[in-house]
Amino acid sequence: MKPTRSRSHSDKSRIQLLHNYYSYTGFYDFIWIAIKNAFPYVVGFIAAVITANQFIDVNVTLANLTELLPVYGVLGFFFISETLLGLVPPEIFIAWSGKMPTPWRFLSILAFLSYSGGLVAYWLGKLFTTMPAVHNYLEVKMAKQLRNSKKWGGIVIVIGALLPVPFAVSCMTAGIIKFPFKSVMYYGLLRILRILAYGFVIFSVL
Repeated sequence: MKPTRSRSHSDKSRIQLLHNYYSYTGFYDFIWIAIKNAFPYVVGFIAAVITANQFIDVNVTLANLTELLPVYGVLGFFFISETLLGLVPPEIFIAWSGKMPTPWRFLSILAFLSYSGGLVAYWLGKLFTTMPAVHNYLEVKMAKQLRNSKKWGGIVIVIGALLPVPFAVSCMTAGIIKFPFKSVMYYGLLRILRILAYGFVIFSVL
């Protein structure tokens, strides 16, 4: 029994040390600021979707779009969406791939395009920092937030890759804070896993 108690005590001590470390380094503040800054945009987007749904059914419209466009048109539209903010839900395109003659082939293409779109968004973020106005704003008014973002940039990419938030925004943020591109490529692979996992679930109910 003693080893069990010792292990339990050790685990609690380790958790307490991690908590103290995150508190000291500003991790919790970083997460709170990120959520607080994103909240108005999320609310605005939801409000826009609700407003649009009063006049048209957004999901049906997007679904119809996938039926009207040729295959390369749908894939191109998906890539652009996943590069520029990624506000169109990828689930619509995943459902589209499930109706194709070779669903898993097209799902794999979507996963690769989503991942690639995120990498392009990263370089767009770096491009923005070359603009004098953006550069000065980041260096002067956002210096502290940038330091924390560089420290926790990997978590930003993982959140964007796995959770239902725009992956492109996370990658673009990584480019703005000049987070190492190799790390973005590594963490971003989780995006492929997410698309394939979502495909497995959606294909099961189609």
